[in-house]
Amino acid sequence: MTPFIMIIFGATGDLAQNKLIPALFSLYKENLLPEEFFIIGFSRRDFQNEEFRNYFEKEREDPKWKGFSKHLSYQSGSFEDEKPYIELSENLKKIDTEMGACITRFFYLATPPDHYRTILDKLVETKLSEGCGYPSKDFGKGNWTRMIIEKPFGKDLETARNLDKRLAQIFEEEQIFRVDHYLGKETVQNMLAFRFANGIFEPVWNRNYIDHVQITWAEKEGIGRRGKFFEGVGMLRDVAQNHIMQLLATVAMEQPKSFTKEDLREARAKVIKSIRCAEKGAVVKGQYEGYKKEQDVPNNSETETFVGMKLFVDTERFKGVPFYIRAGKKMPEDLVEISVVFIQTCHILFKEFGCPEIGNVITFRIQPNEGIKLRFIAKKPGAKLGLESVDMKFNYNETFGTRGLEAYQRILLDIFSGDQMLFNRSDELESSWKLITNILNNWEKEKEKIEVYKEGSWGPKESQELIEKDGKKWLESRKGGE
Repeated sequence: MTPFIMIIFGATGDLAQNKLIPALFSLYKENLLPEEFFIIGFSRRDFQNEEFRNYFEKEREDPKWKGFSKHLSYQSGSFEDEKPYIELSENLKKIDTEMGACITRFFYLATPPDHYRTILDKLVETKLSEGCGYPSKDFGKGNWTRMIIEKPFGKDLETARNLDKRLAQIFEEEQIFRVDHYLGKETVQNMLAFRFANGIFEPVWNRNYIDHVQITWAEKEGIGRRGKFFEGVGMLRDVAQNHIMQLLATVAMEQPKSFTKEDLREARAKVIKSIRCAEKGAVVKGQYEGYKKEQDVPNNSETETFVGMKLFVDTERFKGVPFYIRAGKKMPEDLVEISVVFIQTCHILFKEFGCPEIGNVITFRIQPNEGIKLRFIAKKPGAKLGLESVDMKFNYNETFGTRGLEAYQRILLDIFSGDQMLFNRSDELESSWKLITNILNNWEKEKEKIEVYKEGSWGPKESQELIEKDGKKWLESRKGGE
């Protein structure tokens, strides 16, 4: 790997503190970073270099932190002020001079989305967007700037389009990395291998055999210190527009023509474009008790901390198959999983022997304890014929002795290598924002009421009714991945 410079805007925020710097440090410890690299934090706090290095308390306890921290430096300044960008530019030129070459630059926007446009404009005004010595479109020499943007990418369809338009004015598509870290999860990627590398599943992966699909995204914690960011954003924008859409697409997409960047992203984009909301009343929004008492949350807040949805995928493969979604905070456990529930056929031959309520299910556990579980029906031991559901499980850690790379480690490595396979394309984002914006507009038009739910529950009762009125029910989670 060649030397690089990564500038992290918002370097003192939660994302940098909890994800980016720990992931970079882990790559360093595993010798997956080049010998020469530079990480520059850019934020409002009035830090000196050493204060910034000491900011990451958990990592400082590691004996290897001292070696890694030598690669860290800091640029203090407001995102709206041109002066710190000029100082940053001079610093980058100094590094290039010391290295005797133009070093590839990665600008990572780890800030709230309302700062994106300001930072982009300042990068253009100070010519930082042009890289060092070469035009930004000169990819051949490898010394070009790359722009990494965290979700949420906009707050609705219009703002997402405007942001994308501005990016296109500054950078080529090959330079833009729109991050959804769930695409870097081992189990999400393994779903593709599971579906398309195993010939036994593809013949039944369609509406003739699948009854419905359940997707759960649950967090035990509330918003914590993220009130300023989360307020006015909500679960629909923060999770459903990106994470949920990507998980759904991985289940419902057609087999790509090849396992290449563009073919995979093309297959993802097509299926996301085919997602639609069910009939009126098929989206429920909720707010946990006590949310309005959280830091930086107004006492009249209507921001949802839970969303339940019934969606359809209008493709030949999944036409008429409902996808039930629930995503929320202050849930009973931390859990992200997808369950593909197959049509129950046990009653055809064994009805009088007592068929289990749920027959065959394939569950992909994204977190915790990443793995895959297949539920099938077996005969109970004994003289009489009795049937019971049993599980066959695969767990990453138990099978391979490792959970693999953490999502941000994989994402960073792909950014360094220029591989965009695990990053959103602009048309993927546009299609997902069309769906989400329609829901937001309907909420406003219909003056949809926000339902309050108890902390530690699975959301408001209206969400349970959304699936139960179809004669189905949420599968019971088994804590700890059991």
